[in-house]
Amino acid sequence: MRVRALVFDAYGTLFDVHAVVTAAGAVTADPAAFSRLWRQKQLEYTWLRALMGRYEDFWAVTEAALVFAGRALGLSLDDAQRRRLMQAYLTLDAFPDVRPALARLGALPCAILSNGAPRMLEAVVRHNGLGDRFGAVISVDEARTYKPAPAVYALAPRRLGLPAEAIGFVSSNGWDVSGAQAFGFRVVWVNRLGAPAEALGAPPDLEVRDLGGLASALG
Repeated sequence: MRVRALVFDAYGTLFDVHAVVTAAGAVTADPAAFSRLWRQKQLEYTWLRALMGRYEDFWAVTEAALVFAGRALGLSLDDAQRRRLMQAYLTLDAFPDVRPALARLGALPCAILSNGAPRMLEAVVRHNGLGDRFGAVISVDEARTYKPAPAVYALAPRRLGLPAEAIGFVSSNGWDVSGAQAFGFRVVWVNRLGAPAEALGAPPDLEVRDLGGLASALG
């Protein structure tokens, strides 16, 4: 796969969303189940808001999903608990393979294109000390809708000054992979969990188990 730049999804690809499990342990005996439901509703709310044409930024969406998850699991979360859980999203840890893979990619330009609100992305990139590796950190806030809307993917070619087919889009989310492929990117699926491919007729150009596999494939 020959590309002139790489654009990475953030949540689940670079940063482990389930790092919030530690914070969730303060409010529930099953923090992993809480984290899974929170993430599921977070994604659902982005898709629903995109379809309804009622955009709110990812911070608001994440908090609404948190409220739903708490109610669904019978948890009475007070304001202080909600704030602590939300703050965990600003300090998510990068997956262990991220820094070594980015180092191996050398001078290849890299960017982030994410559902995250600008301040969320700025905080998590800074927390992980990765600011110098990404030439652009692009939020869907500019398009006021969410992936997999084509208007979101179009932000990357415009910002980078490259055609879509010259950009490698990297995501761990199967639905994001399909959306990026349909848009026209060269697409890498980081299939961390060994999940089956989405049956949407838009398969990735390359499937790897982690970002080390991506670095090896690109030489």
